Amino acid sequence: MPVRLRMAMHGRRHNRIFHLVAINQRTRRDAKPMELLGIYDPALKLGDTHKTVKWSVDRIKYWLGVGALPSKSVVKLLECGGVLPPDSKYHPKVSGP
Repeated sequence: MPVRLRMAMHGRRHNRIFHLVAINQRTRRDAKPMELLGIYDPALKLGDTHKTVKWSVDRIKYWLGVGALPSKSVVKLLECGGVLPPDSKYHPKVSGP
């Protein structure tokens, strides 16, 4: 059973919240995940200067350690948050012409 780390969309229109989840690769985006690893809220609240990100770093590293593959958007988010180094093995490679 291949496991992926990906974003599941929640919330309502114009007010989306994304859950970082460990989920079976073959299930739909909003299906019940194996584990909820974090929450990402891209909207800025009044008075905030940063977007809200809450995650469990040790559980993310566990899932990466057992072979779960992150999606491109998850890799970007984890690199910005300092969980993964900028040129990790999960970083999407640019293919030439």
